[in-house]
Amino acid sequence: MPKFLTIGYGDQAGYDQTSQPVRDAAHAQDARLRAEGALIGIAGAPVQVRNPDAAGPETRDGPFMSSALPVAGFAIIEAADMAEAVKKMSGVPCAVAHGVVEVWPLE
Repeated sequence: MPKFLTIGYGDQAGYDQTSQPVRDAAHAQDARLRAEGALIGIAGAPVQVRNPDAAGPETRDGPFMSSALPVAGFAIIEAADMAEAVKKMSGVPCAVAHGVVEVWPLE
C-alpha cells in the first residue's frame, strides 16, 4: 500500500480555542491511525545538518523551513491513494484545531 508523509502545523492557541469534543475526536483519529500502523510523533527542536563536499558535518539549531505556524508533528501513514490519505488526515488535531496538515506521497 502507498505511504504518505504528513506534516502537521499548529499552535497551542488554535488547540485551546477548539472545543473539547472536537479535540477528543481528533485524538481518537490519531489512535486509529496508530492502530493501523502509522508512525506518529510530536516534533521536538530541530537541527539542520549540512556536509558540503563531504568535508565534515555542520549543524545549526532551528528549522530550515518557515511557516506561520510551528511544526507540531509528523506521521507516516498508509492509504490507497491521495484522496484516502487526505480523508484520514482531515480529522487529526492539527487539521481541526486551526492548523494545517501537509500530505506528501512517498515515492
